[in-house]
Amino acid sequence: MKSDLERLVTEARRARQNAYAPYSRYAVGAAVLARSGKIYTGSNVENAAYPSGLCAERVAVFKAASEGERALIALAVVTSNLGSPCGACRQAFSEFAADDAVIVLAPARGNRRKKSTMKQMLPDRFGAGHLQA
Repeated sequence: MKSDLERLVTEARRARQNAYAPYSRYAVGAAVLARSGKIYTGSNVENAAYPSGLCAERVAVFKAASEGERALIALAVVTSNLGSPCGACRQAFSEFAADDAVIVLAPARGNRRKKSTMKQMLPDRFGAGHLQA
């Protein structure tokens, strides 16, 4: 899994280069690994009408889902300073990730990593099971 995570970080770094962040100047790249072995990437895309933009993590998750993936096992997020996914991104990833799915944060440069699991990142998450009452 370690080599998969490093591959994910590399892909997230590449995706970050495509970020469109003229307002915040905070470029983010993300990559998700599906159980199928495929990697899907995303970068944040801002818009002058602020709520219309989208975070890199959700771009990657939605790209995977739109290609038919329903099981995501890892997420890498690359920022300038190990920024963590927002609540909406955590929730979007959790829709397709098990409690033990890995989330790794990495800087744009360097080898520092911060690793956690979906359960640690979003402990009492809301999911489909809550709707089946």
